[in-house]
Amino acid sequence: MMADEDERLIRLEETVAHQAKTIEELSDQLADQWKVVEQVRAKLDRLTERFLNLEEQSHDAVPITKPPHY
Repeated sequence: MMADEDERLIRLEETVAHQAKTIEELSDQLADQWKVVEQVRAKLDRLTERFLNLEEQSHDAVPITKPPHY
């Protein structure tokens, strides 16, 4: 009976060790993905600012009028 309990305890410890490793790997992946999200967010902010600047410049441009023959 003692051998069964020891074996069970060993299996539980192995399971916990595997789960701890998996959690650590997932945490690392999450940290990497968060870096990517931050980079994409920064790029989106820059592109949004650029777009708004271009849109503002287009309002300042000479308006397109119909040629005199229309």
